[in-house]
Amino acid sequence: MLVFFSASSSIAMTNETVTSQSNTEDKENNPLNPPLIPPLIRGDTEGSNGSEGGLPDEEIQRIQKAYENIIDIKGNFIQKSFIKDLKRTDTYKGQFFIKMPMKVRWEYKGEVAQEVFIDNDEILIYQKKERQALKGKLDRDTYGQAPIALLSGFGKIQEEFTISKKNGNLFLKPKSSTGGILSIEVELSEDEFPISSFIIKDMRSNRIEIILKDVEVNTGLKETLFKPSLPGDVKIYEHNLGD
Repeated sequence: MLVFFSASSSIAMTNETVTSQSNTEDKENNPLNPPLIPPLIRGDTEGSNGSEGGLPDEEIQRIQKAYENIIDIKGNFIQKSFIKDLKRTDTYKGQFFIKMPMKVRWEYKGEVAQEVFIDNDEILIYQKKERQALKGKLDRDTYGQAPIALLSGFGKIQEEFTISKKNGNLFLKPKSSTGGILSIEVELSEDEFPISSFIIKDMRSNRIEIILKDVEVNTGLKETLFKPSLPGDVKIYEHNLGD
């Protein structure tokens, strides 16, 4: 999904390192390959300079108030990824689990079955079909590669983003460089968890939409849920997510 950024990239393994090569079949079957958030490009090409109807203070306060009481979150998701260079939209489904402040697990189901684990600044991507896992560091320059992980940070929405209104939704622009993310459009929910979907756009006009379903909060998720349990024959490779 979000590890390799050029339109022709895919995962290729040597005995010692992770490299990339052109492989159309892998791009179609592996959600880790499409270039949703490209390498950091400074600039500002999209977004409103003002707000529609003034700053959305009520919505901001609602999100921040809800996050004050959230210990953990779980639910299902639908991910729609539009890749401009390929002129294609891919759809994936799965489950996600978050434990505040920054433990994340999300699982892609079906033929592209993969599991992604985040523990603070560490990320591990387990690719079941390939019997391999990629391990690396997560920071501001690679944060856009983990869209579900953004949910853990919306509680500090005013600190991290400039906020306005667009199409009736919250329109967020990062105050500082965040992995090539240009904007995030957030649709609010009337349910206990205040967000129903969000759309991330990058500076190359790629787009990823995350739709949340059946979200539950504070169900008492165990720490063991966020610890990878890999089969013994799985190879683990160190990988720089910014490559």
